Amino acid sequence: MKSVATVTAPPKTARKKLVKRAPPDRSQSLRRAFQLGFLALNVWIGVEFYLFVRYYETGGRSVYASRPAGVEGWLPIASLMNLKVLLLTGRTPTIHAAGMFLLLAFLAMSWLFRKSFCGWLCPVGTVSEYLWRIGRLRLRLPRALDIGLRSLKYLLLGLFLYAVVSMPVAAIRAFLEGPYGLVDDVKMLNFFRFLGLSGGIVLALLVVASVLIRNFWCRYLCPYGALMGLVSSLSPVRIRREDSLCIDCGKCARACPALLPVDRLVSIRSAECTACLECVAACPAAGALALTAPVVKRRVPAWLVAAGIAVLFLGTYATARWTGHWNTQLSKTTYFELIPHANEFQHP
Repeated sequence: MKSVATVTAPPKTARKKLVKRAPPDRSQSLRRAFQLGFLALNVWIGVEFYLFVRYYETGGRSVYASRPAGVEGWLPIASLMNLKVLLLTGRTPTIHAAGMFLLLAFLAMSWLFRKSFCGWLCPVGTVSEYLWRIGRLRLRLPRALDIGLRSLKYLLLGLFLYAVVSMPVAAIRAFLEGPYGLVDDVKMLNFFRFLGLSGGIVLALLVVASVLIRNFWCRYLCPYGALMGLVSSLSPVRIRREDSLCIDCGKCARACPALLPVDRLVSIRSAECTACLECVAACPAAGALALTAPVVKRRVPAWLVAAGIAVLFLGTYATARWTGHWNTQLSKTTYFELIPHANEFQHP
């Protein structure tokens, strides 16, 4: 009698039971409030700065507005230069010091809360995020191309750091205190006010790319974000997934704006993580995913991230104002002489 072979089916993996969390996650409402609030602040700074420039361009015949020192946050290279001067001499610079203080605040945020400046405050990041949200055609680049393009922001950062590091302190002071350095904020404004055809085409391409590809500028080209990412790699907090509580639904990975495989990792150490907490908000399982501080073995709730960001930003601003280092002290006569001729000054 012939024997009959018995084929045993592989054992089925038991599906994990979902324990829904309660109450519902509110992190994204809080983050969006910070994003929109900081975007509104920057719009206000932009309008006030424009009125300031027009007052001196028209010889005092238009509406007067004082110069908002916050505009220096848009001068990252000057801020890096001033930071170098501070570190090497111990003296706080007198020109564009507000930008340096803002840079220090943003670096502190990125160290404490993982590149949170990019995910919670940066106005360019906010615009980029919402451009992608309004798009209907979503593209995801092949992995090899994605990795190659991501290196561009680090190359740009390397070029800027090399330029700053290679300049002696005396050369930095001469640059920032010369005509070009004194009105480099005006030159930045004029670049966008009098945008040429080539600049307009580049800007339009960036907008279209941001609609099609999630966080295109931030992911591939932003050197400021690259710097924040490098600092965030030393952060004491990170997103952590509890495998025993995870139900393997993959919602966290699909929600991640940095396209990180959150559902396959135990701990997120990538420099691309912005602590936006979208993955945590998307997770339906109680306790499965959270921003944690492994050293003290504690979870870091969204309200604590928000509070930390607010304290660092407002505390840095208050300290700079209290010590008299927030505003660049230039006379009206100097502004009347320089601002109308800002475009005539060439980079030394």
